Amino acid sequence: MINTTLCYIRQKGRCLMLHRVKKENDLNQDKWIGVGGKFEDKESPEDCLLREVREETGLTLTQYQYRGIVTFVSDRWPTEYMHLYTADGFTGELLTDCGEGELEWLPWEDLLKIPHWEGDAIFLDLIQRDVPFFSLKLCYEGDKLVYAALNGETIKGE
Repeated sequence: MINTTLCYIRQKGRCLMLHRVKKENDLNQDKWIGVGGKFEDKESPEDCLLREVREETGLTLTQYQYRGIVTFVSDRWPTEYMHLYTADGFTGELLTDCGEGELEWLPWEDLLKIPHWEGDAIFLDLIQRDVPFFSLKLCYEGDKLVYAALNGETIKGE
């Protein structure tokens, strides 16, 4: 099992997205995702969030909110517990080169028009509707979402 963070940094109706095109053997290859990464030893979710955002974007978050936990179960990858955040305040200058991929500010309404994981649509909708803290379980076979449960209630599959 691994713990990760993912953050959707928002500004003026746009969201900072990362097009994952630079790493070899990347489970997110060619997908657009928020910014984040794996926990390091002794880190809290907030420690990981702030470090990963700073490393990948050059930005320092000043206002952020813990939105929920997403459990990913896959037939290819270890189970992942993703701590999901949004951020609406930051300082610093955006890096021009990110080792993970290409950073781009995109309109929020375009986030589902670009290559993404199917389950991302579920939590992006929850964020957009400002749903209080949630637990979302997403089960994949390959790239196909076969099951989803929100707060323990099935919303797709079985």
